[in-house]
Order: sequence, then C-alpha cells, then structure tokens
Amino acid sequence: MLCLHQKQSMDNKPSISLFFFFLSIFSLADGGSIGVNYGRIANNLPSATKVVQLLKSHGLDRVKVYDTDPSVLKALSESGIRVTVDLPNELLYSVAKRQSFAYQWVHRNVAVYHPSTQIETIAVGNEVFVDPHNTTLFLIPAMKNIHNALVKYNLHSTIKVSSPIALSALQNSYPSSAGSFRPELVESVFKPMLEFLRQTGSPLMVNAYPFFAYESNSDVISLDYALFRKNPGVVDAGNGLRYFSLFDAQIDAVFAAMSALKYDDISMVVTETGWPSKGDGNEIGASLDNAAAYNGNLVRRVLTGGGTPSRPKADLTVFLFALFNENKKNGPTSERNYGLFYPSEQKVYDIPFTVEGLKGYRDRQSPATGGSRVSTPVLGGGGNLSGNVSGRTWCVASGEAGKEKLQAGLDYACGEGGADCHPIQPGSTCYDPNTLEAHASFAFNSYFQRKSRAIGTCYFGGAAYIVTQPPRTYFIISRQPIHIDHLRLNCGH
Repeated sequence: MLCLHQKQSMDNKPSISLFFFFLSIFSLADGGSIGVNYGRIANNLPSATKVVQLLKSHGLDRVKVYDTDPSVLKALSESGIRVTVDLPNELLYSVAKRQSFAYQWVHRNVAVYHPSTQIETIAVGNEVFVDPHNTTLFLIPAMKNIHNALVKYNLHSTIKVSSPIALSALQNSYPSSAGSFRPELVESVFKPMLEFLRQTGSPLMVNAYPFFAYESNSDVISLDYALFRKNPGVVDAGNGLRYFSLFDAQIDAVFAAMSALKYDDISMVVTETGWPSKGDGNEIGASLDNAAAYNGNLVRRVLTGGGTPSRPKADLTVFLFALFNENKKNGPTSERNYGLFYPSEQKVYDIPFTVEGLKGYRDRQSPATGGSRVSTPVLGGGGNLSGNVSGRTWCVASGEAGKEKLQAGLDYACGEGGADCHPIQPGSTCYDPNTLEAHASFAFNSYFQRKSRAIGTCYFGGAAYIVTQPPRTYFIISRQPIHIDHLRLNCGH
C-alpha cells in the first residue's frame, strides 16, 4: 500500500503524562534539524535576495531548491545556509548516458558556486518512480555519474548524492515493522541505490505526507495521531512498539524496508513533509489550524531530539514543504496552500523554526511523543498483517512491470480471479483507452475490491500496487502531479 495508515486502538491506554515530561526540558536536548523547501511556481514571490533575508531572520539554516537557478544560488552565497539542489527528472537520461554531460552539469551548477554557496547535497531527480515519463532505469547510472563528477572536482567529501523517493515506493507499510519496497524495484533500483548510499556516506531521501493518509482514511485515523497531538498510541504487532504519530510510523516503515535488505546503517533525510492550510471541500483535514498544528508540532518533535521508535537515537533532518504559497501550481486548492509564508513574507500561521522559538510556542492541544516499547501489543496474533487494508484504497497496474506480467495478471483477474471485466470488452463503457495498462488497472481493482481490499490481493506478481487517492485525481501518494484519469478505475461503476 502506498500511504501508511494505522488503525487506532483504544485498548490498553498507556499513562501518557510521563511521555510529555521531556517537552518541558526541550532546551536541554540535542535534536535534529529543520529545513524548508523553496519552490517557485508562482508569479508573485519576493526576490531571491529577500528570500535569503527571510530565511535568516527566522533562523532557517537549511533550504532545498528544485533546480539550480543562478539568481537563487548567488543570493545564498556567504549566507551560511546549507543548500540541497535538484537535478530535474528530465535530465536523468542525458546524465546517465554521458559522463561528460554530468561533468558539465556539476561544473556549471555546483562547482562554480561552492563553497561560497554551501551546497551539501544533490538530489538526483525527484520521486522518479512515479514520474509518468518512466525515467527509473536511468536513476542509478545518473547518481553514479554525478558522484564521479564530484570526485573530478574534489567535491565528493563535502557534497552528497541521493534521490527523494515517495512512499509509493513501498509495497507494504502497515504495520511499520512489515515495511518493504515494491518487489519490482528491489533488484533493479533499491539494492544498487542503497549500496551506493552506503559507499558514499549519503542518506536516503524520503518524501512523507501524513496528510494524504489522513485525508483518504479519516474514518480510521485519528486527527490527533496525524497532528502529533496527545493520543493513546498505536501498537505495532510485529515489534511491540507504540506509535504516537503517523509521521513516525511512516518513517519507520521505510527503515524496516531498508532493514529487510540489510541496510540498517544508512541514515535518512525527510526531504518533504507538510500540511495544507486550505483545500477543496473534499480535501478532508486541509485547514489553517491543522497545518499550524502539524508543522508546529513537527518542528518541536524534530528539534527536541530523538529518532523514531525503531531508531530512537537517529535524529532526523526534515525539510518542511513549503516556504511560500505558490499561486501557479496545478491541481486541487491544497497544492497552492502548503506555504509557511505568503508572498508578502508574512507568516500564514505562527510557528517557530528554532529551539529558542519553541520556548514560547504552544499548540492548542498537547503534542505527542515519538514512541515507546510496550510489552504486550494491542493487536495480537499478528494484528493487521493478515487483515484488510483500511480506508478508501484502489489497486492499479504498474507500467514498469512489463507486458508479460501485466497480461498474466489481467488473465488471472478476469479468469480464475472472478473480476468483473465486462466493462473493458470491445464496445463497452471502459474499453477506451485500449491499452494493456488501463485494462489491467481496471481488472486488478475489480478483483481487489471484490476481495474486500485484503492485504495480498493487489500484487499480481509485482504488476500492481495500491493507491490511496481517488483514481480520477491528480495525486497518488506524493505531491508529484500525475494525471491518472486514463486509468478509468471508476468507469462503469
């Protein structure tokens, strides 16, 4: 499943008061680091020079940008702000195929600015696995060629190379201890990627949005659990850990997936997370108060120290999304309302970004802690490992699986599986678009729904995966816009 969600149990409520004691002494703790994503899909933003001044005035000393715009990189020069730059997905092919192109790109976009502009990481692509242009095959060669270019310019010891993944890269994410990567990506992408990260001392980059999980499963996910507020917690039946926030549960699912491949030693950076302050009527949970609570409590959670329940000593670096509301973004209303600031440089809501600022900050409700170990799981006998995938979910075909797997899965679903495939027959309502992927998606979803969305019924030999957003929307799990109306999963139903 793509979005990690957890059912709340009201049984065996722990005594929570002690969990919050440490919040009163946060000034003594060494914590993680907060950064911010500086997106610029807007026509009303302040100049890059003013943006740098804004960052510094609020104590933000890490920023991630989605390109290598010269005006931005020059403005960041001598600012003391550490920078993550992005190599766009559309350049992956050229960088992967030609080492000389990688040399030129690094020289032109990195070497000429560093160290005056403190570039610390290059994000090679962004959420490549959900890119409709299918650039996955070029990711690992591109990462290696960029690293080789850093070596050429003697920058490899100070600048790391990674690539942000969305949670859609996970095949399983509930419970967290059962986290695993999509099987078709393990040998081709994740093993070589994680080995590269290990060899270069680089972190895995992850984009995690509890908002999407809550929006699609608000009937089973507590809002307090999603917003780091006081709640009874959710126990992972696989490892006995109690989780008090959906964010921690999502991150630990990725850690579990890494551990399953024997890469426990690799650190993680959360390159995107956030909550919209405004949304359309059907975007459950998108509000000013919820955005303030999520981001404010997240800042507290990160800066007061401590990792996740499964990795309690691993402090996190987290980049909030995003610096500004961006008025030219496509998609639902929420997409234009993730900003911490208006283009006028006024805060959308008042939250701190530093330990010092936390001293005067209070959420309207008490925030939750990261987690703790309990002796008896709330969910016994394996819990939801063999249960149903809760909430509103759909099963779609993976275009990367290949024609043979898609056809085999389609044949099974429409045959022995008992899926309703009449609407995709010639002349029927869902026959168009007449593509293998579209027909397979329809059949896979029909089978999945008929099986009551039971775990394991959306696999088809690795040819399918679960989405948690309505199939006719623009978003699956990540914030990367993908129009999947062509899947027509609701067609004829």
